[in-house]
Amino acid sequence: MALGEVTPALLEDYLAFLAAAGLQRSSAARALAAVRGLHRFCQDERGVATDPSEDVARPRVPAGLPKALSEDEVAALLRAPAGDGWREQRDRAVLELLYAAGLRISELSCLDCGDVDLDGALATVLGKGGKVRIVPIGRHAVAALTAWLRVGRPKVRAAARRVPRDEADALFLSARGRRLSRQAGWVVVREAAGRAGLSDRVSPHVLRHSFATHLVDHGADIRVVQELLGHASITTTQVYTKVSAERLRRVYDEAHPRAQRSRGRAARE
Repeated sequence: MALGEVTPALLEDYLAFLAAAGLQRSSAARALAAVRGLHRFCQDERGVATDPSEDVARPRVPAGLPKALSEDEVAALLRAPAGDGWREQRDRAVLELLYAAGLRISELSCLDCGDVDLDGALATVLGKGGKVRIVPIGRHAVAALTAWLRVGRPKVRAAARRVPRDEADALFLSARGRRLSRQAGWVVVREAAGRAGLSDRVSPHVLRHSFATHLVDHGADIRVVQELLGHASITTTQVYTKVSAERLRRVYDEAHPRAQRSRGRAARE
């Protein structure tokens, strides 16, 4: 069949075939994206008049639940950078701040010293779309940041050679005295996760997920969580209520006598 003979109906039949073959919706959506890419290329580069994929609905992919660490796992992660060297002080402050404020790693990397108010236990964060929000950071993060700013950071700064002016006030520094990059922030988290025995499960975004999930688990209003995360839409934040509901169901099934008996009978049957 020639490319020009492809119709929307044919593409819908193709998606139905993929579904009947047992392909997941996410895989079918990727297949449709590849088809669309081909037809749009033909429109842009070959002068083809129509795109038959334009009116074909993308398979709806259900939102996945965020991976969240337990509170004990987070505690183990935060304890992982043991020692009094500047690197351990920095890494503790990075981890504490990521979890205390639910920051994206890009937001943490952009912080300057003046963005943190230790007396008020607040951080001013530049989020997506240039939106600024002020978030509380908690006493553990304040303690870790105080040690870094008073002891560790001055050592790194004094040993550094020429540093670009726009990086001179960076809150977190690399060994060369430059602003800690997003990639280096990832390394801090992954190395701590390895020492805590969580290496396959942890990224900076998992800490952000854990921050939000634990707030909801402890009764935080979803609108407050939205503000703290810097989400533009409440719909994005509502996924954490699903996580909490899943946790409630699991606890109920494990703890309620009737639930246990029902499960036991089902297993015997």
